[in-house]
Amino acid sequence: MITDREPRLPAPSVAVPKTIALIANPRSGEGEAERVERALRAGGAEVVAFPPERGAEAGACGADRIVVAGGDGSIAPAAVAATAARVPLAVVPVGTANDFAAAFGLPDDAERATELARAGTRTRHADLAWFGERPFVNVASAGLAPAAARRAAGLKRALGSLAYLAGALAAAARARPVRCDLECEGRRLHAGRVWQATVGCSGAFGAGSSVGGEPGDGHLRLVAVPAGSRLGLLRRAHGMRRGTIGAQPGVAAAECRTAFLGLDPGTELNVDGELVESGPAVARIDPAAFELVVG
Repeated sequence: MITDREPRLPAPSVAVPKTIALIANPRSGEGEAERVERALRAGGAEVVAFPPERGAEAGACGADRIVVAGGDGSIAPAAVAATAARVPLAVVPVGTANDFAAAFGLPDDAERATELARAGTRTRHADLAWFGERPFVNVASAGLAPAAARRAAGLKRALGSLAYLAGALAAAARARPVRCDLECEGRRLHAGRVWQATVGCSGAFGAGSSVGGEPGDGHLRLVAVPAGSRLGLLRRAHGMRRGTIGAQPGVAAAECRTAFLGLDPGTELNVDGELVESGPAVARIDPAAFELVVG
């Protein structure tokens, strides 16, 4: 668990690593993770590879840098390891949506991202958020988001990132609202049923949507879309694609460091693209938790 502490001093540049701990998810993409490992080794780095379930070991192996090659769901556990080891984290996005990479302006091409991971020397602070004991770097959402992800899962191979749009349309037509009482640092933000309740770290999700805010600003962004007419969801979807959903009339939105979500036990959530179940939980953010290689 990450505890509250002062943000690190700025680290605008770091040395090119001699040793790299690679956390690679072979299930993401189409074999890119294996190509990333070969490319890192060919570039002269000593590489120690770990599967995602052994990510904690990557932070304890003494490497100069941690590289994660996978989808959005692989990044937060790797960030936990980098935070504990106090070494930079580099991301090679080989998933379907790659929302974290887009939010931070990282290369979306695996070859260029791998070269950045191997030789990049410029970093920036990045935040790490927690939903209960589960870390995340993008968003944790209840309501339409997990329903959309479930419907998109079987379409990714055929449609790529368009699967998220198809999943969202199907969820909007069939899914039902969920109960979520939302508090922002002890202040009641919303009580009752919602189409969607989202806690954002980077704020990015769904292959191009956002709940707004600036990645790395040290705050959670809370957005609750109250239950209502399905016809109104079209306007909500437009706001999410533009990152302006929090400014729409009737939407409850706030920024804070800690939040409470009063969910019914067994409520399904989408946490960085991974589907999990939860009940009432506290969300919190660890500002500037790790250094992200960006250039």
